[in-house]
Amino acid sequence: MDIITIGIAGGTGSGKTTITKRIMKEFGGDVSVLYHDNYYKRHDELSYAERTKLNYDHPNAFDTDLLVQHLEALRRGEAIQCPVYDYTVHNRSDKTITVRPAKVLVVEGILIFAEPELCKRMDVKIFVDTDADVRILRRIVRDTRDRGRDLESIVTQYLATVKPMHEMFVEPSKRNADIIIPTGGHNRVATDFVMERIRAHIEGRNVNI
Repeated sequence: MDIITIGIAGGTGSGKTTITKRIMKEFGGDVSVLYHDNYYKRHDELSYAERTKLNYDHPNAFDTDLLVQHLEALRRGEAIQCPVYDYTVHNRSDKTITVRPAKVLVVEGILIFAEPELCKRMDVKIFVDTDADVRILRRIVRDTRDRGRDLESIVTQYLATVKPMHEMFVEPSKRNADIIIPTGGHNRVATDFVMERIRAHIEGRNVNI
């Protein structure tokens, strides 16, 4: 199978998932997705209170070595058992998801371009660039609605780790991108361009970007 690996990075709330979902909707079974968030390290040795204080926005918070192993297995045509992270308890759950090889592998996460071992395994690297005010508002809506967080904890975490780690790791990693999409998934021109590149690969046409 001829496989293309596409990385989609950007700050929290930038619109990465919007673009990933559009790719999945457009190309269905030809796409498999790995989310870096599912590879947060397991911390059963810590209490819930201790886990809430960890820095989840530093590269060391992730088991990136396992993600690299899984990515290589998929590129060899092997299915993998992807871990599942539970945001409500700040820990990896006991569940796994079977991810099968596909013509298009999408890797999504805020810090994937800060990891050289991931970067060199990606054929196309897309950075979703969105204004900080928009990103924090989206994060507040998402975390209160989907992750059981209260406003105070979201703001505290944002100021303590999310914002400084974005400035230290995420923003500098933008220089590793092949494509930068301003205003996130609402940039139709840029996303249509990405869709055409993927479509060409699936159909076996030669299109370079």
